[in-house]
Amino acid sequence: MKSKLLPLILVLTFLIIFVIFFKSLKSSNIYTPNTTLEKKIPSFDLKSFENNSIIISEKIFKDNEYYFMNIWASWCIPCKEEHKFLMELKKGGKIKLIGLNYKDNFKNASNFLKDLGNPYNIIVSDNDGTGSIEWGAYGVPESFLVYQNKIIKRFIGPISNEDLLEIQKIIK
Repeated sequence: MKSKLLPLILVLTFLIIFVIFFKSLKSSNIYTPNTTLEKKIPSFDLKSFENNSIIISEKIFKDNEYYFMNIWASWCIPCKEEHKFLMELKKGGKIKLIGLNYKDNFKNASNFLKDLGNPYNIIVSDNDGTGSIEWGAYGVPESFLVYQNKIIKRFIGPISNEDLLEIQKIIK
């Protein structure tokens, strides 16, 4: 009796494990954050990139104006790829670009802007990363389109030409 029961238990165990794995293959557990949202912008006090004075968010963001908050760093390869699109966005003049320099060396960041151009109206330094966390950033680069003191669109990763066209369409 024991000799017939053991193979049956093994077969049932493997069958149950197979069914569990098979069902888990069909379900997606990848988290994709919501990129279209109406969330109030976080309040912050960060140092200015240029002169270390304190910049308060309430004094930057005004109603009835569009802002593009871009989290970047000189060591970030995708930031270099998206930089040409930021320069293009600046040309339109209908939006203010705010750069949040994330955990970066000042000299390297300055050289980055000197070599590629400075698309930002204002740059703040986030040396310890808390400013980025308050914005809910997942990594670098990440950007937020702001209007009426609310985040209306989020861009995770480098912006592309399609993103640029979408932003230009929104701010018209």
